[in-house]
Amino acid sequence: MRWQVQEAKQRFSEVLRAAEAGEPQIVTKHGDEIAVVIDMESYRRLRGEATSFMDYLRAEPWVDANFDVDRTSDMPREIDLAG
Repeated sequence: MRWQVQEAKQRFSEVLRAAEAGEPQIVTKHGDEIAVVIDMESYRRLRGEATSFMDYLRAEPWVDANFDVDRTSDMPREIDLAG
């Protein structure tokens, strides 16, 4: 979404809600892009800041992943445990 500075000021709560939802908000001044409002997680990722393992899991990075796992239907081999 693109916002002119004046409109972004008037509807700042809406700009923040959209950014928090993961939608970068572009702010323009006289038609020139001057700023982008993004959520903190995206900002930290862009800065290269370390993420804790728990925060990584909470972010559910696998949600959009397309895992293709091949599993064979072969029976497991027999093992002589007696010796």
